[in-house]
Amino acid sequence: MKRLRLLGLALPSAALVFLLLSPVASGASTGSANTKYEWDIINFDFATSTITPGGHASAFATASGGSTPTGEITLTGHGTFRSNSDSPQDVTGGGTWETFDGSGTPTGSGNYRVTGLVDFDVAPGSLPPSVTDLSGNKADVHSGLAVFKIAYDDGSDGVLVVSCDLPVGSPNTLFEGVTASKGFVDYWERDPAVAGVNANRTNFHALH
Repeated sequence: MKRLRLLGLALPSAALVFLLLSPVASGASTGSANTKYEWDIINFDFATSTITPGGHASAFATASGGSTPTGEITLTGHGTFRSNSDSPQDVTGGGTWETFDGSGTPTGSGNYRVTGLVDFDVAPGSLPPSVTDLSGNKADVHSGLAVFKIAYDDGSDGVLVVSCDLPVGSPNTLFEGVTASKGFVDYWERDPAVAGVNANRTNFHALH
């Protein structure tokens, strides 16, 4: 059984719905660049300070006005996209999903795929010299925030937000991890990355 933790105060991410419906939300807000990026939910080996692909990340839903989790979603995933909002986004990728109710009992699982890019913004940040990055070229790693449209294999759809807050030089307005929606459920509260726990970590790499 997945144990759900109590959450602190936070604001819902309902603004993401506006992003999807807005006529300006047709792609990334990174100008005329046409850079191809890879996104990953990663593993981090604390013994060797090594990053590899294939990690998992979670986010929580709560009742209106409450702080106790009413549900949880756990995701794996990776993929690619282009940052140019004036061109096809060339999105690929997806991963697995599993949901839980407020008591931690599994309620569903399967696969999802990315169907579109809503927005992507690169942010400052880098990895320290002590970290080995086997998920991509370390020189091309970036912090940032990506919002994707996704389709679940049970017929529902939603939004996946991937946020990467690299440890060197990233602004404190970023978070590390993911949030997601599935149907009418908004898993808006991220499960924060915690030292010593291999979960809730992400990164972006520019591809050449």
